[in-house]
Amino acid sequence: MPSPALYSRPDQDNDQIFHLTTKSVPMSCLPSNDQLLCAYSKGEQVKPSDFILTKMLSSTTFEPILSQSNMNSSICPSRKRKQPFLAPSVPAKRSPCHITPLPTTIPSNESVLMSSNSSSKSTQTNSVPSCTSAIEENELIAQINELYRAKMDIQCQNENTIETIKRCLTMTRTLLIDKSQLEKKQVRKTAMENRLHLGQFVTQRHGMSFIEQWTDGADFLEKKRAQEQLFRTRKSLNKDRKDLAKKKALLQHSISTLVFDETKSNSSDTNQSLKTKQTKKNSFNAQKSLPLSFDSNHSFVDHSNDSRSSSSSSSMSSCSTSPTSLQDWYEYDEILRLRQLTLKREEVELIQDLEKLDRHRNLHIRELKRLYHEDHSRFNINNILHDRYLLLTLIGKGGFSEVHRAFDLNNQCYVACKIHQLNKEWKDEKKANYIKHALREYDIHKHLQHKRIVKLFDVFEIDTNSFCTVLEYCDGNDLDFYLKQNKTIPEKEARSIIMQIINALKYLNLEIKPPVIHYDLKPGNVLLGTGNQSGEIKITDFGLSKQMHEDSFDEDGMDLSSQGAGTYWYLPPEVFVQGPNPPKISSKVDVWSIGCIFYQCLYGRKPYGHNLSQATVLENQIILNAKEVQFPNRPQVSTEAKEFIRRCLTYKVQDRPDVLQLSEDQYLKSSSLKRSTSTFVLRSK
Repeated sequence: MPSPALYSRPDQDNDQIFHLTTKSVPMSCLPSNDQLLCAYSKGEQVKPSDFILTKMLSSTTFEPILSQSNMNSSICPSRKRKQPFLAPSVPAKRSPCHITPLPTTIPSNESVLMSSNSSSKSTQTNSVPSCTSAIEENELIAQINELYRAKMDIQCQNENTIETIKRCLTMTRTLLIDKSQLEKKQVRKTAMENRLHLGQFVTQRHGMSFIEQWTDGADFLEKKRAQEQLFRTRKSLNKDRKDLAKKKALLQHSISTLVFDETKSNSSDTNQSLKTKQTKKNSFNAQKSLPLSFDSNHSFVDHSNDSRSSSSSSSMSSCSTSPTSLQDWYEYDEILRLRQLTLKREEVELIQDLEKLDRHRNLHIRELKRLYHEDHSRFNINNILHDRYLLLTLIGKGGFSEVHRAFDLNNQCYVACKIHQLNKEWKDEKKANYIKHALREYDIHKHLQHKRIVKLFDVFEIDTNSFCTVLEYCDGNDLDFYLKQNKTIPEKEARSIIMQIINALKYLNLEIKPPVIHYDLKPGNVLLGTGNQSGEIKITDFGLSKQMHEDSFDEDGMDLSSQGAGTYWYLPPEVFVQGPNPPKISSKVDVWSIGCIFYQCLYGRKPYGHNLSQATVLENQIILNAKEVQFPNRPQVSTEAKEFIRRCLTYKVQDRPDVLQLSEDQYLKSSSLKRSTSTFVLRSK
């Protein structure tokens, strides 16, 4: 039983409780449950009013009416809690009764009836629920503590995981940089070795200026010497064959003369001795006048001592003896024929070696240019752009942009960062036009999602004079480089490339609104896949692309606002027409480009203006006069492929099919070609 001293002032306390409970107390003004439990120190008396008020204030429902001043009542003082979080309840010695969790709701003010009866000295409440047992309270506190410990464990694990991920990213970045630096050193070492074997650019002075001129390496010089030696050998061999042919005529003439003399000797017996002497005399004279003669046994003897027999360049001088009979002559003739066949094989092998060296030289020159641009780039120290993209190596440079192979630290994948750099000396108007052009490319490209189109991931500003576009990385070379290395592609594989390009163009014209004209289709903008993507292609570079808006597009097409831009060898005649009004273009521009690309894949040369510069093509109006396409005899190409190219290269734009019509062409839908082609897999290297 609690001490009687705890109830020394029951009437006054109960009157105060009744007075407070007739008013609503705002929740923000009330102390917490723990504060009430810990508000009393040792030896301090606890009143019944404190216990009842504690149960009432532990509710979760209050009406915000009472002002903040009621919080300062002496009934429920507010003290700061000094015990640990979720500590056990107040010990029993602080209070004569057990304080248990309270119900989630309490009655409203009208339902609370409290009486102040001095005779009974007890407080009655009609709606306050009874307290739960102490065991249930302890179990609840234990569960809360367990959940809290679990929460802290998870939070600790989360922090450790974040730290581990940060360390992994740091290690990944370090390893990528080390690998990039190692690759750069190895590439430069290989390039330096290839300078000796394949050649290098040498600065030479011409007048008052200095220019860089290519000088072949030791391998090319060796092959050129072998080529010159083969030329001399062939020349000597041809001379020997001519000399041998002359000797055959002399042999035949001597044999016929001898047969005639013997026949005449047998027919005249009376003058036999005289004719014998005459024959010997004639024979003696013949030996002086002719380099070749026969002895009494009809053996062929060479009496000539001229310079031809002692010539070191003649193959006859290499023989131990000269032909003394027709049988010997036939043997020597067969030897010369075999030598000629061997010489042809050597020439073919030499040509193949020179072609292989030429391909290696092209790779070497390309690598030298790439290394030069990389060394002079401001982004050659493995910069991290946008706190995300780690630059590794330079892929290529052209115009006012350069493309770097980079690593996305967030998505953990390789990307291609195309950095656009404005010339600081440009005027503001030119800078604005360049930025407008780049933003238009971004606006068009960012919505394109197709398996045959390179994806655009991000665009951000680097500084006031440069910005970057992040593209999908394709680990392979472009079609232009492949054609320079291999000249041609078999028809079946070339048709596969064209089908994939048309599939991408169909997407641009049918599924994208407004439709898009690429306008710059060429082998350099067709990327080849490698590995698991071998044989697949992706088109890129939408810098000159056009959007066919309804307000600017009619049945004839849309106005060409950038006449003069593009790659002339792959543009149709209508874009070169000069007049008061700009020319009209449509998707048929890309159809003409497809015909040119297909022709170049099959024949290894451009259909119009091959080996001519763009200035010459424009000046001589090569494309404006391209009214008919000519096909070489070699290599052999099916008639269906030639007709398909003719349809693509139709001169009159109104007769040329558009992209959608071309996608339905029967040549593209045939399952197999009538002409068999060899098995061929596109390789980018």
